[in-house]
Amino acid sequence: MKKVLQFAAVALIIAGCGCGMSPQDRLTVNDKKINGIIAQMTLEEKVEMLHSKTNMSSEGVPRLGIQDIKYTDGPFGIREENGDGFRSLGWTLDSATYFPTGSALAATWSKEMARKNGWAMGKEGRLRGKDIILGPAINIQRLPVGGRTYEYLSEDPVLAARLSVEYTIGSQEAGTAVCLKHYALNNQETDRGSVNVIADERTMREIYLKPFEAAIKEGGAMCVMPAYNKVNGYYCSENAHLNNEILRGEWGFKGMTVSDWGGTHSTMGAALGGLCVQMTGDNYFGQALIDSVRNGALPESVVDDKVREILRLRFAIEPVPEDVANTIMTSQPETQQVAYEIAQKSIVLLKNEGNLPISKEVKKIAVIGQNAVLTTAAGGIGAGVKTLYEISPLEGIRKRAAEAGVEVAYAPGYKNYKMRMGWGRAPQGPSDPLTANSPAEPADPALLAEAVALAKDADMVIFFGGTNKSIETEGSDRKNIDLPCGQNDVIKALYEANPNVATVLISGGPTDLRFLEPYSPAIVQGWWNGLEGGTALAEVLFGDIAPSGKLPFTFPLKLEDSPAFALGNFGKNSSEDLFTLMYRLDATGYTREQIQEYINNLPDPESHYTEGIFVGYRWYEAKEVPVMYAFGHGLSYVDFEYGALSCKTKKDKIQVSFDLKNLGNMEADEVVQLYVRRIDSKVERPLKELEAFDRIALKAGETKKVTLEVPVSELAHWDMETNGWVVEPGKIEILVGSSSDDIRQSIETQIR
Repeated sequence: MKKVLQFAAVALIIAGCGCGMSPQDRLTVNDKKINGIIAQMTLEEKVEMLHSKTNMSSEGVPRLGIQDIKYTDGPFGIREENGDGFRSLGWTLDSATYFPTGSALAATWSKEMARKNGWAMGKEGRLRGKDIILGPAINIQRLPVGGRTYEYLSEDPVLAARLSVEYTIGSQEAGTAVCLKHYALNNQETDRGSVNVIADERTMREIYLKPFEAAIKEGGAMCVMPAYNKVNGYYCSENAHLNNEILRGEWGFKGMTVSDWGGTHSTMGAALGGLCVQMTGDNYFGQALIDSVRNGALPESVVDDKVREILRLRFAIEPVPEDVANTIMTSQPETQQVAYEIAQKSIVLLKNEGNLPISKEVKKIAVIGQNAVLTTAAGGIGAGVKTLYEISPLEGIRKRAAEAGVEVAYAPGYKNYKMRMGWGRAPQGPSDPLTANSPAEPADPALLAEAVALAKDADMVIFFGGTNKSIETEGSDRKNIDLPCGQNDVIKALYEANPNVATVLISGGPTDLRFLEPYSPAIVQGWWNGLEGGTALAEVLFGDIAPSGKLPFTFPLKLEDSPAFALGNFGKNSSEDLFTLMYRLDATGYTREQIQEYINNLPDPESHYTEGIFVGYRWYEAKEVPVMYAFGHGLSYVDFEYGALSCKTKKDKIQVSFDLKNLGNMEADEVVQLYVRRIDSKVERPLKELEAFDRIALKAGETKKVTLEVPVSELAHWDMETNGWVVEPGKIEILVGSSSDDIRQSIETQIR
């Protein structure tokens, strides 16, 4: 254990060295030594470093004492050991901590929690001997149906950027590099391997690139993963504009790029387009690359540049000795505590007519819904965790209820849709009586009758609805945002049987709540909330802690209201996922030749981002489209009073101060949000944009002075004529409140 701590400390020193240097320039402190190593390498040794060695590693230079680089999947838990493939090796010490997923972390609106999350992931990565975490996933949540919404952070670039920076710093201070993904504009799973995203430069810069830019320039991210999709005609793995002009040129990125698994498409295109490492395989960055250099098509200096960027990371991240890695359990009490704290702060109280917290008069609770017993660490396709343990919502409620002398009865209420296999064409039929054939299957009469009987006999009903990881999953987007398997009919029947109902939604993304809302006096968004999610949820429901999470994305009234759907900017599903075809022959039943033929005949869909910068709440406000729950929304068990604003405007920053008072009788956190509205702007802008936020803890009756700062540079827009950032002088209105639609105070100021 001492050796682990020692090596983590070394990495910390490296991360903090180079006083006065930018986070990226710190990666270059060993360049003289690195150049000497490159000079000793053969072309073959160099190229060996540019492709996978195993499914989760790339080659070092054994002859020169350079160790392999070892990767691990994130983004919400260190993946179990899989050897050369994706199947478990069956180890006993590789159980990791299951952290709340991306949307749950973002719901905390806490920079502190993001840094702790990164640190905890980095620490567990070190225990497993890993150098790079394939995460965080920081793409903007453009589509309510997005299959990986749960992995991503927010529809808002400022919220995503601030949390990305902190996560990056935390992980790399713990000694494990992050690999930011998926760069860039990977905002859909539908046709992700072939879709061409068409977006103008302003849209890209102001919305979709902002989190990456911040994590690189401020956080010092050491690795970036180009996405599967194309952007403006070029695959991200060979997109020179993204990788060379912006990433390395404008942002000063000094680290390495690694393709998503199967995301490399050519030798020369990828080599000249800014890719360092092909994962997995060597068909492009193997002998073909050597041949390109030998025949003069590619200068060897291009290969040298890639090796240099890889070695910069290799020198910044100290390898974990083989006799230290994997010697103790990956999941540790201090990292489990981080997951627990995030879960506590992530839970969003969407609606409350007085049903919550659970009254002391309640002596019997009927818990209805399979999502109460569902575990979410694994399942579906893509990111998953072999968690050390996981407290389900029902477990958490039963434990807390027992302490209060409350009886808990449970009924499944509805069938749940589950994929029989993670990938491919396996039969989707039911494996047991509680499994639905599809998400559209109606409520089961027998299960419904059982649930209603329990509801009639209880003092209170807690209904658990939402989705699962077979519905929200990598490789495909949802067909809709409807509650699956007849859940709407179940909640209506429960309410009619016992109107003292609280609904808890367990999901990664938004759901259509138009039908459910009238039958739910209280609604809680509970997320896929990590190994202590059930414990944290029970504490909120019973009033041990006040709910304090805020929505990181909008809940629209209906899917058709969202910008991409309103404008017809979302394409048709392909029949298969490219990733599946390349890596799961066992699931598909295809031969290699059949797979290649399929890939060659993939459609060439386009996704036009004609909504531009009007993403999420920006769209709904500009178009005056009502929503179910606004961006930033979240109630508490207490009320907060916002005092009048004072504003100091300097050349480089705006400083806003006000008093915040907890008017309640219990300790609670409030997330204060600062938006900026342009007055008489000559440039098309949203009605307001988030520019700063903070989470403030207040004891009962306590008042604190809150100060928020906005760098003036952050108020710039991307000018399409000059192709650069411009700060427009003029009047602005500062708006401070509890959500995007709950503004409490405002003040005007002038930008010179």
